[in-house]
Amino acid sequence: MSELERQFSPSQWSHRMSADDVIKAHVKALKEGTERARGLAQTLLNVPYGEGDGEKLDVYIPSTNSLDVPLVIYLHGGYWQFLSKEESGFMAVPLVDKGVVVVAVGYDIAPKGNMDLMVSQVRRSVVSVVQQYSHISGLYLCGHSAGAHLAAMVLSTDWSEYSITPQIKGAFLVSGIYDLLPILSTYVNEPLKMTEEVAVRNSPSKLVPQLKLSSSSCHIVVAVAENDSPEFRKQSEEYYKTLEASGLDVTVEDVANTDHFSIIEQLVDGEYHLTKLLLKTMGKS
Repeated sequence: MSELERQFSPSQWSHRMSADDVIKAHVKALKEGTERARGLAQTLLNVPYGEGDGEKLDVYIPSTNSLDVPLVIYLHGGYWQFLSKEESGFMAVPLVDKGVVVVAVGYDIAPKGNMDLMVSQVRRSVVSVVQQYSHISGLYLCGHSAGAHLAAMVLSTDWSEYSITPQIKGAFLVSGIYDLLPILSTYVNEPLKMTEEVAVRNSPSKLVPQLKLSSSSCHIVVAVAENDSPEFRKQSEEYYKTLEASGLDVTVEDVANTDHFSIIEQLVDGEYHLTKLLLKTMGKS
């Protein structure tokens, strides 16, 4: 494995277990958390947001009479080629308890979907959620890894091409990739088959002027794991600095004692640092 491939292989950097084991444990933790959430919340599963088979989302609804109901959309990771919404409801475990709606979005991972399609899908999913849930008190985004990239692309949308302009109050970008150029020559790109042109137009790091136009009032949290690879840490740091230099409302969270996987897995726990920060951001602490 080349050094570049190693930098883009998060499982090589976990201090908890071997590379294979950390991925198996990750999928297990997300699945179990999602099963728990489906037992705790009222759910609407497989709600279509578009015409495509893969264009469906799951809604986890709190039992609350409050009118102050924030909604958080979760975009899953998996390098644009693994995982699905079926493992993506875990953060509803602590959140529905606090009166927050959680929406887990499905999108067509590679090789079925390509990067342009996935970006278009998550943008349309956000428009659809806003149209269906116009009464919410605030819209928030959370994405992990490839999902943090997709969430950053949502923040960088020119909404003039869409029927509405979503007002996203806050976004949690967890262990994301914001510049796709370095992955072009790695194994990650094999099923994606991105050209340089595709990578450039889908790199949030290159779209900060558009993010400033679309999402200037959004509070952005760029979170990175202590044991993310140096390249992942650098991507978060550089994206944070670019946003900050543009005068955006952005903070960075370097989460101690976490790796690329545990940083998101722990959102199943109401006492976890990022869970508390999310609730505080939504005015629900």
